[in-house]
Amino acid sequence: MFVEKDDIEEKFARLRLIRSDGIGPVSFSKLLEEHGSARKAVSHLSTTTNRLPKNFKLASEDQIEEERQRTLDFDAVFIFLGEERYPETLAAIPDAPPVLIIKGKEALLHSTSIGIVGARNASAAGQKITSKIATALGEQGITITSGLARGIDTSAHKASLLTGTIACLAGGIDFIYPPENTDLYNMVAKQGLLVTEMAIGTEPKARHFPRRNRIISGLSTGLLVVEAAKKSGSLITARFAAEQGRDVFAVPGSPLDPRAQGTNQLIKDGAILTQGADDIIPELGQSIPAPSALPKSRPKRPSQIQRPVATVPSGPLVEYLSHSPIHIDEIVRLTGRSSSDLMAEFLVLELSGEIIRHAGGKYSLAAVKN
Repeated sequence: MFVEKDDIEEKFARLRLIRSDGIGPVSFSKLLEEHGSARKAVSHLSTTTNRLPKNFKLASEDQIEEERQRTLDFDAVFIFLGEERYPETLAAIPDAPPVLIIKGKEALLHSTSIGIVGARNASAAGQKITSKIATALGEQGITITSGLARGIDTSAHKASLLTGTIACLAGGIDFIYPPENTDLYNMVAKQGLLVTEMAIGTEPKARHFPRRNRIISGLSTGLLVVEAAKKSGSLITARFAAEQGRDVFAVPGSPLDPRAQGTNQLIKDGAILTQGADDIIPELGQSIPAPSALPKSRPKRPSQIQRPVATVPSGPLVEYLSHSPIHIDEIVRLTGRSSSDLMAEFLVLELSGEIIRHAGGKYSLAAVKN
């Protein structure tokens, strides 16, 4: 069902209001406060042009009915701000989405969650620590929330598929971005939860990602940043988290790695230095489920089951390296390529001075020359 029978008109009006050009979450709330209901607000807006934005255009009933039907056909549901089903943590932020479209396990919306974000061109070391932390948090009953992006987001979701993961989308519930995460998207839809505020069929644009990021932090008790350049979407998410009163955690990195400049700055600015899940769990206090509240039949550890098969990367191999040595086996796992192929390419990079080979089959980026 779209909504309960007794308030279907109000929820239809709310959807019509938020889908109107020139209306955002803040102006939506003001209109509801001013008129007392979305039905009255829509009625007023359809008969007046006073004090309206120049780009305002009221969404048509046909447009909303089409969205409603397409969403239901996709086996997704609407949750409106003000409903008991709406997550309390997200409802508390000043620009909470008036409507969420979800697909998957709705109960995850009301679980203790940690957001994990970071670089799309993440190093192998960054992806390894992300998987390690996400796995450990999941084993404590903590849900992992991220944005289904390449790199750190992907590692966070894969490590928490069995224990609980939420993927926040920048586009419509049916739009998979990036395309190479199609398999992961499908697994999250079945084992976790997909969340968006955008209408079905919406292609994500650059302006949509900051809006997506505030949902990641808004759903979470705290936010962990793993690898982030000085100017990145991950730092925008960290700012949202701080403004929303969430704890911000950051994994430190080498000063020589541009991907660590943002996280190191976060730590200087007061973020909690994080080397493992043990640095996060104590900060969550009583929000962690008691052991008795966790499922009696615990899922297998992710290391005991078959993980999603890695895809061959489109970028250069050096993107998987950082100034912290990483074993070649990790690169093999992430890229799906053979160790012999990688060693041949690494030899060329080593001779050119771009990387350093360490004892025990480990490699790292070379120091930057002055």
